[in-house]
Amino acid sequence: MNEQTLTIGAVTVGDRLPELAVPITRTLIVAGALATRDYEDVHHDPQRAIERGTPDVYMSINNTNGLIGRYVTDWAGPGAVLTRLATRLGTPNFPGDTMTLTGEVTGKTAGTVQIAITGTNSRGAHATSEVTIRLGPGSAR
Repeated sequence: MNEQTLTIGAVTVGDRLPELAVPITRTLIVAGALATRDYEDVHHDPQRAIERGTPDVYMSINNTNGLIGRYVTDWAGPGAVLTRLATRLGTPNFPGDTMTLTGEVTGKTAGTVQIAITGTNSRGAHATSEVTIRLGPGSAR
């Protein structure tokens, strides 16, 4: 995690964010669903998830978006502001797996940075996201 916020001048299109491995636990899935008020039973009740055709509970999109937001702001620093987050879900995150987040700066305008994020697990792509953050001016951290 950066202690200082990146400045727009310190970011270049093509910069890669450091990879982050997130262990997917039942606690993470259930706590994330409850914290975002997503009470859909497939996010906390293993039997109902199985009845609906999955092997176990699985992560909600709100939980995924929270992890992606944290990933980006941990890289950019405490003064970065998320202004846009768009996510397309793929294969679910189930307990016992690991989601690996990777990112690349894809664009830069006056004060904003666009980042493409991918979250993968052992089954493939869990999430593909486009994130825009606002950063301050300057040429160094």
